[in-house]
Amino acid sequence: MRDAVTSLIKNYDLSGRYLDRNAIDSLKLYFESGAARVAVATLISGNAASIVRQAGLALFEEVPELLRPGGYAYTTRRYSACLRDMDYYLRYASYALVAADNNLLDERVLQGLRETYNSLGVPIAPTVVGIQIMKDMVKKMAQEAGIDDVSFVDQPFDHLSREFSEVSV
Repeated sequence: MRDAVTSLIKNYDLSGRYLDRNAIDSLKLYFESGAARVAVATLISGNAASIVRQAGLALFEEVPELLRPGGYAYTTRRYSACLRDMDYYLRYASYALVAADNNLLDERVLQGLRETYNSLGVPIAPTVVGIQIMKDMVKKMAQEAGIDDVSFVDQPFDHLSREFSEVSV
């Protein structure tokens, strides 16, 4: 698993360059936000079940047809699978937050799920809505915990949403 530091060094190493001012500034920004990243990951870890449960309720309120006969979350098994997947996205988003690198989302989440969702006919739009609901909840929790700049929280959630949105189902 890569993080912002190893990714940056790898890129400079591949091109045979010394770290320049841009690299140093990127590293400085990463380390300055490190404590906040870990704090948010701790909030997610301690509240994951609640975040997923509340986000699921909000998702099904916003997209009620998912729970109706023929909807993707209509049966208990499908409902549980939906919440399981939301938990999966939340967990990996927390890893990407700490690493400040979305590559692990591509490697560990998105590659396999694209094929799976396509083969099962899982609707992508509600998945994206659920991810965005969780992002908003995490940002609110972080702000309530006294973290002033929560803009970094957007990165992994928006990356997941953007990548899922590009998948044609």
